[in-house]
Formats: sequence, C-alpha cells, structure tokens
Amino acid sequence: MPWLVTNQAPDFTAQAVMPDNSFADLTLSSYRGKHVVLFFWPLDFTFVCPSEIIAFDKAVDAFKEKNAEIIGVSIDSHFTHLAWKNTPVNQGGIGNVRFPMVADLTKSISQDYGVLLNDSIALRGLFVIDKEGVIRHALVNDLPLGRDVDEAMRILDALQFTEKHGEVCPANWKPGDEAMKPTAEGVAEYLAKHEG
Repeated sequence: MPWLVTNQAPDFTAQAVMPDNSFADLTLSSYRGKHVVLFFWPLDFTFVCPSEIIAFDKAVDAFKEKNAEIIGVSIDSHFTHLAWKNTPVNQGGIGNVRFPMVADLTKSISQDYGVLLNDSIALRGLFVIDKEGVIRHALVNDLPLGRDVDEAMRILDALQFTEKHGEVCPANWKPGDEAMKPTAEGVAEYLAKHEG
C-alpha cells in the first residue's frame, strides 16, 4: 500500500449506490478536477463501520465546499448497500448517506489498493487523491479501529494549502497555522520560532 502514495490512483469502474439511491457505474477517473477521499470498510451491517460512514456523511457538505468528493467502498453488493441505507440507524442501518457506496464484489478494488485482508474483506483504508488523480495520503487501520474524519479533513486542508502556496505543512498543522518554506533555511526559521 505505501507504494501507492505519489502514484496515480488505481482506476476502477464498478456498480455503486448513488446518493439518490439509484444504481450506476462509478468510474474513479471521472472525478478528475476534484479531490477525492476514498475509503474502504470491511462489511455492511457490522459495528464500527456505521459510526465511520455516518461521520463521513455528516461531513459531506464540508468536503464539497473544498471541491472534494467522498467515495466509500466495501466488498458487499450494491443491493446490500441499498438495504443498509434503507435500514434505520436505530436498527443497525446507516440512513440515507449522501456519498456513493461502491460494490467491490470481485475484491479487485480492495486488492489494487492493498487493503484486502486474507482474500476476504477490506481493512479500513483511506486515500486522499488530488485533482490529477494522484494519491497524496494513505492510511490503513485494523478492523476494530475507527478513523478520524477530522484528520481526513486536516490532511485535505494541508494538501490544498501546499498546492496553493507551495509551502509545506509541519507536524500538527491546521488551517490558519504557519507553514514552512521547503528549504533548509525555512525549516530552521520555523523551528527557531516554535522551539519548546
């Protein structure tokens, strides 16, 4: 999986449940010109997964304001995705989430992204893809460990800042924080200001 960062995101076309609950073929490369947060979860109708999916859904508008789209993937069918969307949250469902849910029945997408576990299910992979289709960030969590949507947003903010300003973002950078010039002098200047 680490070899994917700085390379073109593996393209795919697969059936998805779209935000309006229709079924459609989704092609990743059709999102060029936008940033994409692509994330994988193990299985529908499980335990940690709904908390993550609902958290991403709550952030859809904030990502869209930054010209970024969320796309989710699991090995379940598009029919199972739709059934999960149609199940109330208080009964183990996820409600009407507003991002595409891709069906990776062949497990080829999970395989291509290096998150397929024991030829069975996907680990909790998350990939931030830039407007040119290049993977700029990758994170994989084991099955019991949920991801942090705020951290995904922070990474997107840092990427967009570096794209716009050409500066680099130090540890724990957040929007509004000082960045660094990508030179030895720039690093020394930043560290001198922020020692201790």
